[in-house]
Amino acid sequence: MDPVAFARELVDIDSTTGREAEAGRWLATALRGLGFSVNEQRVDDMRFNVLASIGDPVVVFSTHFDCVPPFFPSRVEGDRLFGRGSCDAKGILAAQVAAVARLRSEGEHRVGLVFVVGEERGSDGARAANGAAAATCRYLVDGEPTDNRLGRATRGVLRLLLRARGRASHSSYPELGDSAIDKLVDALVALRSTPLPSDPALGSTNYTIGLISGGVAPNVVSPTAEAEVMFRTVGDAADVRAAVERSLAARVDIEEILAVPPVRLTTVPGFETAAFPYTTDIPFLSAWGEPLLFGPGSVHLAHTAEEFISIAELNAAIDHYAAIARALLRG
Repeated sequence: MDPVAFARELVDIDSTTGREAEAGRWLATALRGLGFSVNEQRVDDMRFNVLASIGDPVVVFSTHFDCVPPFFPSRVEGDRLFGRGSCDAKGILAAQVAAVARLRSEGEHRVGLVFVVGEERGSDGARAANGAAAATCRYLVDGEPTDNRLGRATRGVLRLLLRARGRASHSSYPELGDSAIDKLVDALVALRSTPLPSDPALGSTNYTIGLISGGVAPNVVSPTAEAEVMFRTVGDAADVRAAVERSLAARVDIEEILAVPPVRLTTVPGFETAAFPYTTDIPFLSAWGEPLLFGPGSVHLAHTAEEFISIAELNAAIDHYAAIARALLRG
């Protein structure tokens, strides 16, 4: 197979999260054409994961084929393959397919592929795939942009909703009301000075205030206000929540939306390693075996308006994926 052509065909299908069905159909057909046994595992009425094998897998390569918006198609300029998903993670997917095809040509049938939907919005595809894990599988090599380095660890996620409650009044008599927006702002300022956990490998917990809403009109004291805060965790999410509650509970209600744990990863000799500040599908694919993280491309280019992957790096990843699988299978 030509991995760049394979990646381009997949990139040119809009698979923004929730709209992965067409890409899934193309991928399943392409893999069958390459001689794989393919299972289209339903995730909902329209979307499905694509699981492929050539025997009883001991090592599986996995990544996702959904993408963030907005969609834009592929183009090649010099060594760069541009397009939504070229880096995160359709170029990675193409490299994994090529690596498994190469291993099969060498007579190795103990490798497989697990391609999932929904990674960008809650990992519903990975959660479903975990229930279909092969009993023979011992290692999961997940693909995300790591600049062709093996991951030592990744951060987790804690998403909290902070909700302030007040009392509406006419803005000419603010003393008759109770501003929820003022309470929320005070809470967010207090969050800046709240001590949060740290870890020697992953560093300090950080956070982003991603969404804020509140009020009903400019001339009304706001009765409600809320903010969603995304913490990138380095340990137990309960420790972060406890620190936030100690600091903010007197001002706002705190609701947990999502928690994903940080992960310590398996490595093999001969590769540069690094800890990464993002999270992946790995916590939801635990039944597939010991996790590794590796992929071509830079996360700094993922989700950007000019997302691209180096073609040389993509081709190098094929060699690296095959080498990682051989090392794991020898072990």
